[in-house]
This record gives sequence, structure tokens and C-alpha cells, in this order.
Amino acid sequence: MEIVNNNIDIKEDAISSQGKWKKTHLSNCDISTTDILKNSVKNNFGASLLGDTRDLFRPKTSDIPNQPGVYKWRDDKGKVIYVGKAKSLRNRLSNYFQPLNQLHPRTQSMVLTARSLEWTVVNTELEALTLEYTWIKEFNPRFNVVFKDDKTYPYLAVSVNDDFPRVWITRNRNSKSTRYFGPYAKVWQLRHSLDSLLKTFPVRTCRQSVFVKAHKTGRPCLLADIGKCSAPCIAKVDRKTHRNNVEQLVGVLTGSIGDSYINDLTREMKESSDNLDFENAAKIRDKINIFKTVMQQNSVVFDENVEADVFGFSGDSLEACVHAFFVREGLLRGEKNWQVERSEDISDADIIANLLMRVYSEYESNNNLQYEDSLKIEQSRNALQIDLENTKSKYIDSAYRAKTTKERKKRQESTGRGDLLDPITPIPREIIIPFEISQNQCENLENWLSKLRGSKVSIKVPERGDKRNLMNQANDNAKQSLMRLKSSRISSLDARSSAMNEVADALGMSESPLRIECYDISNTVNGEYQVASMVVFEDGIAKPSEYRRFSIKGSDGNGKLDDLSALYETISRRFKHTSSGDVDDDYGENLEKSKYKKFAYTPNLIVVDGGREQARAAQKAMIDCGIKNIVVCGLAKKLEEVWLPNNEYPIILKRSSQGLYLLQRARDESHRFAITYHRQKRRRAMLNSSLDSIPGIGEFYKKRLLSVFGSVKKLKDASVDDLQKVSGIGQAKAKSIYESLHK
Repeated sequence: MEIVNNNIDIKEDAISSQGKWKKTHLSNCDISTTDILKNSVKNNFGASLLGDTRDLFRPKTSDIPNQPGVYKWRDDKGKVIYVGKAKSLRNRLSNYFQPLNQLHPRTQSMVLTARSLEWTVVNTELEALTLEYTWIKEFNPRFNVVFKDDKTYPYLAVSVNDDFPRVWITRNRNSKSTRYFGPYAKVWQLRHSLDSLLKTFPVRTCRQSVFVKAHKTGRPCLLADIGKCSAPCIAKVDRKTHRNNVEQLVGVLTGSIGDSYINDLTREMKESSDNLDFENAAKIRDKINIFKTVMQQNSVVFDENVEADVFGFSGDSLEACVHAFFVREGLLRGEKNWQVERSEDISDADIIANLLMRVYSEYESNNNLQYEDSLKIEQSRNALQIDLENTKSKYIDSAYRAKTTKERKKRQESTGRGDLLDPITPIPREIIIPFEISQNQCENLENWLSKLRGSKVSIKVPERGDKRNLMNQANDNAKQSLMRLKSSRISSLDARSSAMNEVADALGMSESPLRIECYDISNTVNGEYQVASMVVFEDGIAKPSEYRRFSIKGSDGNGKLDDLSALYETISRRFKHTSSGDVDDDYGENLEKSKYKKFAYTPNLIVVDGGREQARAAQKAMIDCGIKNIVVCGLAKKLEEVWLPNNEYPIILKRSSQGLYLLQRARDESHRFAITYHRQKRRRAMLNSSLDSIPGIGEFYKKRLLSVFGSVKKLKDASVDDLQKVSGIGQAKAKSIYESLHK
């Protein structure tokens, strides 16, 4: 690896798992553009001057390798703001140093924000593709294309390793002891289908903790009372019968149980009718209607051996939408839509190629898909396995039976049990795209996907037939998504821009507050359970993933500060490491722990709930942390006045002002978030305090009692005999608990 820092050359070798990588780092050299202009017509790297900030790090064209690689741009704080890949680094990077008027507006903004450039040379384009994805995932660069999608599509999950398997709906496929079936098109359809089928196949759907609790107490859940669970928790059904119900329920949902099942039910209905058993005939008729409805939701679009992901595309110079259909065993199992905001001048083909890389890389990491496991998955991916010897099921189509018996017997010999199928690989045999991508990209992606799957994967553009029709339908869906995106943004974007401009004008800011952080304090009258909240608005939209909540500590660690001191502590904890770029747990409790690194972004505006004094407390905390370039204001509740810390009089915004509405939304959201956290803390404390008064009951027995009874209310309703059923609670202790709770 060769690292070049200004005029100092340092040699260092590094070998990646896929080959040798050679890295060249060109960093900011702590000089200004003015200094460069004074000293020479070239910058420190020998490149011609452009007359803007790119002169600080522009390399000579001849110094850039003419090889495949990946590059990173960093801002003045060293934060990665863009990651890209190139077949030829020299050709690609040279494009960034054209005259500004020849660059895409977003590319202009990126290169003028950047203060350093790094690149890594790799052997192949596939290595570049993989490394680019890894860096994007690691650094989350602000200028990269962002694929905004809806939630991952739903699967039906079965915990086959349990004595009584559980059936539930999930969007994650990350458990090796669970079998997954799907994906399905709509989660509400799957929920409705599962709920309907539970009347016929009353199987367990509860979590393990609920199951164990019901087993200990001998009281099943409500689903058992309404006939949607056979109550295996209290041994109302044996293991064999319950597993048979699970297998048949999954068989109906996945389409593995064919029309022969409906035909058998129809014959049973006719027999009941002939025997004048009309009540039973009506029940069977209702079953048939349920099964037909469920089966119609998974319509057959191809032959049963077709397995493909079909992508459609629609876009313009600013945005694009991609829509995908997922076909498994000839059935349309799911769909998904992505919205892409172009952050640079990227082609439609590159968007599709990047999306494919990220979609299947995400599956690889989320589902723990390993190369060495791919062959095993390939062998068992095609259908639901039902243990014919144990279940004696007569509902499986003969062709399906013959196809699966051999594989099932092999697995039974190795595992000793007739389980449901191993997870189906999310990577299909065929990927359909709306237009050609470069030959190199296509070959690299096919090789990579084939390695993940364990068998050949092909990427095609269909010219005719059913696949072409389905791709056209995906294109239409993408086009409609783009139209909805545009129409929703036309009104909302104008309103948000107007609101941010009004706030900037009112507060004397030089630019619109693209990131606003709002803080609020919540506590009881005597200061107990004191907490603070921080909510974030970006581009006028709430961003819950970056919300934070704080437990106020105070000097003794118990809080109970006045509101101004609590606000000072909160702001100090937020900003105390910002200048150094470090982030630690003292920043507050994030709902998504893995995203602490995003907390390092500083806001343009701080809003606090209150008036001038609150604004001054926040400003003092920031100054003490070395932060002086962020505007602070307070929003008082009564008259909705806006206070700046150093102004004697408030700023009055019109009641109809979009700017005031934006500040109110931020203030109200921070209040909601703070009071929710405060109530949670108070509820937990009150729950514990109710049990603290019981003599001889420590933390261990508190947890055990609550795990069995679920709440203090149910604990109070329990008799002495009920309390004695808890492990470790004898008659004397049970009587003491009962008397303490009924004083």
C-alpha cells in the first residue's frame, strides 16, 4: 500500500482476502487556496490550479492509477461524505476536476464540501463493487445514492426445534433454528390468512416466555378460549397432532397442499349433507371457502419451477423508483419498492447494478448466509417438506410427494426427525432487469450471486413472453411510485422550504436550519424521575431514528435538579465531545444503539421548550463545550413567543406562519417524547416499590413473581395457594406476601 501525504511518500504493503490492494491517500495540507495562488501556478501535488477549494487536494492526473478501485471523499472534519468505484480510477476521478459549470449540481456541492480524497486500487471490478458496498455500509456517506425502501417483506416463520412449533409472521430471517416461508406480497393479507386458518388448524403462535408462563400457571391465553389455539402449553394436545396441524397450515399458506385437499373436504361435506348432518357440512363449507380465499392470494404466474426476481424502473434527472416482484415456485410471493435520490450524475444502469449489489448483500448479512452453506440451501429450497410417515397426510399431490420423499429421507437419516424445510435462499435462479447493464458489471454480479447461491444465477432482459409482461408491470408500478413521490413532495417541499426560510429570517441566520434539535425536560413536582428528550428535524421532517433521551444525573447521580440546571446538563452531555468528533454513551439513550455514530452531526439550530432563561442556559452549556456557531432559541408555550438568549424582547411570528408551525411541531414532539420516557421510568419505579414493602422478598423473588403473574394487579388477585405454586415460595412466605399486598 502506498500512502502519499503531500510531498512525503510512505511505503506499506497490505493484502486483502481477495488480492492485493494498493491505497493512495491525498489529504488536506493545512494551507489555503490564497497561499497556493501566491506561491505557484500549481498546487503542492503538481496539479494545475482550478481556483476553488479542490486545489487543496487535487492530484496530478498521472499520479492516479489507471486501474479498478474505490475512492472516498472526506470533509474538513475527516468524515467520509462520498464513496464511489471505478473501472479506471484515473478516468473517473479526473471527471471531478472539470470546471464547476460542467458538473452535475449535486456533484458540485460534494466536491466543494470535500477537503481530501483517498483511493484504493483492487484487482477486479467485482472487488471494487464489494469494497464500495462495505464502505458505504460502514461510513453512511451523505452524498451517496440512498435507496429508501419500505419495510422488508413478510415471511411465515416456524420454530421447528420446539416440541410444540410456533407459527408467526416476521420480517427478519436471522435464526438458524427457524424455518421461513415466503416472501408474501402484503403483510395484512398474510395476517388475515393466518388468522382465518387458525380456526381450522389451532396451532401455537405465542412467544416462548408466554408459553412458559402459561405452562407454570396452568392458564392458557385468550386464543385457546376462542378456539384459535389448541393450548399445548397445558397439554391439551399431543406433540404429533400439533405438529401435523402446523405442517398442514403451512402447506395451505405456501400452496404445497393442492386441490386434492379441497376435493377431499368437498366429499366430506357432501357425505355430511347426505347424512343430514347439516351443521358439520356448514363447518366444512366454511373451511373450503377459507382455503380458496387463501390460495387465491398467491396466484400462479408461471410454471412451478420458475424462480425469479423481476425489477422495473422509472426515473428522471433528480429521482428514480425501482419496483420488484418476487416469484418463487411459479407464485408471486412478494413485491418491494425503492426510492432513489440521485446525489450525482449516475446512470440508470448503474442505479440498477448498485441496487442489486445492496439488496443481495443485505440478504447475505441479515440472514447469515454463508458460502459453505449455499449448496445445502440449494438442495432443499424448493418446497415445504411434510413428514408423510408421521402425518399419514392424504392431501399432498402425488407429483409433489414423489419429488420430495428422497430428499426428506436423507435429511431424516442425518437429523433423526422429519422437520420442515430449510430456509429458502433469497437469491433466485434468474434476475430480470428492465435494461442492459455493462457486460463487466453483469458478469461480476452473476459470478458473485452464483457463489452466494451455490448454483448458477443469470441476469437477463426479457424480450417477450410472461416475464416481459411482468417486467412491464413492474415498470408501471415504478412509474406510479415516482408520480406519487413527486406529487407528495411538490406541496410538502414548498411548505418545508418556506418554513425553514421563515425561521432563518426571523432568527437572523445566514442559511436555512436544515437540522433542528429540540430539547425538553420532564419530571414530577418534587423532581423525581427527571428526564430530558432530544428530537431531530431534518429538512423540516422529524427523524425518529436520531432521537435521544436522557436520565438527569445531577451532582449526586440522583437528578432532582431545577429545569435550568437539568437543561444545562443535557446540552453539555450532548455537545461535550462534538469538537473532537468522539461519541460515547453519555450522550443519552438512543432507541437504536447501533446508530450512536450519527449523533456526531451538529445541528444548525437548537430549540428549547421555554423562554429567554432556558435559551440562555442552553447557550451557556454550548459555550462551555466550545460550541459557538450554532443558533439557540426558546419557544414559550403561552404566547408562542420565540426568544433569543441575548435579546431583551421576544420575536413574534404570525400565527399563520409556516416557520412558527415548524418550531411548534419540534417543541410538541420533544414534549411528547420526554413525557413518554418519564412515564416509563415512573411506572417501573412504582412497580418495584409495590414489592419493596414485602418482607423477605429480594430482587430474585420479585423477578420470579412478576414472570409468573405478569403484573402486581394479578399478583394481588392470587390466593395463598396460587403463590405457593411459584418455585421457592413456601406457605409462610406466601402468606406474608398475601398479607403485605392486602394491607
